[in-house]
Amino acid sequence: MTIRKDLQLIADLVPANARVLDVGCGDGELLDYLVNERGIDGRGIELSQKGVNECVSRGLFVVQGDADNDLEEYPDQSFDLVILSRTLQAVHRPREVLLDLLRIGRQAIVTIPNFAQWKVRADLLFRGRMPVTKSMPQTWYNTDNIHFCTILDLFDLAESEGLKVRSFVPHMRNGRRLDMGPKLANLMAEQALFLLEK
Repeated sequence: MTIRKDLQLIADLVPANARVLDVGCGDGELLDYLVNERGIDGRGIELSQKGVNECVSRGLFVVQGDADNDLEEYPDQSFDLVILSRTLQAVHRPREVLLDLLRIGRQAIVTIPNFAQWKVRADLLFRGRMPVTKSMPQTWYNTDNIHFCTILDLFDLAESEGLKVRSFVPHMRNGRRLDMGPKLANLMAEQALFLLEK
């Protein structure tokens, strides 16, 4: 089974025999791969009923829930790893959600679209409009994105909360890794993956 290359970057960081919670698991593509190809003990939480139905049809254990409100129901340290892929920018309380991830799990993998990437900056500068790119294809009025986070912003939040960045993988939408530090990645990368722990 093959999965999207950006999801493979996440899967590559999941240790064997880990107990995993995938928050905002969508149609279950990553969770299905982890459970059925890697033998991971995986669970999911998804906001949309359509996504939950797709996950259940794949035989996955997924419940309908909202990252902003339902993570508090999970006990402390009940998972080894919690995944939040391309969802942090769409929640109402990103700081609290991030802290909940690391309360529920020993580690968290968080991926974000990078709103400081040069194409996004250029689109805003030269067109004077909110950017629409291949990695962010929705217009301002129909996007789920409500917090426009950059790579450096997430580093700042992690530092202010005393969180450790154990791994940082800047990459393009197609999953191609970029070998560069945070400042240059903030300009060049379309997305970034963070492995965080307290």
